[in-house]
Order: sequence, then structure tokens, then C-alpha cells
Amino acid sequence: MVDGIPDGDEDVVGVLTGHVEAHFGMELAQLKTAVAAAPTVNPGATDVVRWHGLLVEAQSVLDRAEDDLLASLEAQPGEVDDPTMGLAHRVNAAVAVRDGRAQVLRWLLDPDAPGRKDLAAKHLTRTAGPAVQTSPPPRPAVAHSSAPAPLGRASR
Repeated sequence: MVDGIPDGDEDVVGVLTGHVEAHFGMELAQLKTAVAAAPTVNPGATDVVRWHGLLVEAQSVLDRAEDDLLASLEAQPGEVDDPTMGLAHRVNAAVAVRDGRAQVLRWLLDPDAPGRKDLAAKHLTRTAGPAVQTSPPPRPAVAHSSAPAPLGRASR
């Protein structure tokens, strides 16, 4: 396992789905239903469901890219041609996207992850307002004359 992402032998989506379910204490289908019914009640859950969906989508793209690459490699009589190398690059890109989404999901599930506490503090101030007054107190009204002040005569 590298940085919390399972090796190729493990199912990344399955492992992270288990983490999501353990984190929220419910099956993923129940969590999706709850988020769909009230997406603003728990923004953290909404983000997790969204990123889990993006992870599943990325895994699906990766699976198709791997299947295409394997089919091309099986059809190759010898040296790998440029189209097959293109498929290999497509697999590499799909792995990078899938792993990046997995990292975001892991970060969302870890309350002690770097930056999470600062993010929670910002969210709290946005929703609850600042703990102390952040604007200057109102100044007392002062009557201003619209006419310029008279100029005195200079003495000679």
C-alpha cells in the first residue's frame, strides 16, 4: 500500500467504499439516498458521495483502458506499435486520475489530514459568523455642511 492507496492487487474502490461506510456508519446506498434527499444538511457527506462517484467513474474508465490495452497486446505479433503505446499511455493517465480521486476521498474521510482543521474553521466562520466583531463600530453621525468654509482675509 502506498500512501493509503491499495496496490494493484487490491480493489481501490472496494477498500474506500468500506472506509466511507465505516466513517458514516451506514451502507453507501443509504448514504447516497440521505445526501440526495438533503444535500445541504451535511456538506461533508455530500462531498464524500460526490467524490466516491467520481472515483467509481475513474475506475470504470481505467478498466476499459486496461481491457483495450490487453486486447491490443494479445493481437500484437511482435514489437509494440504506436497505437498500442498510446493505449498504454491512456492506462497510465487513467491510473493517475483514479489514484488522485482516491486521495481526495481519503482526505475527505480523515479529520486529522493536513488542512482539514483549517478548512473546518473556515466553514464554521462562514456558517456561524465570526466570534468577534470584524467590522469597525459605527461612527457617530456628524453634520457636514455642503458649503465650503469661508476663507479669512489675510492680514497685511
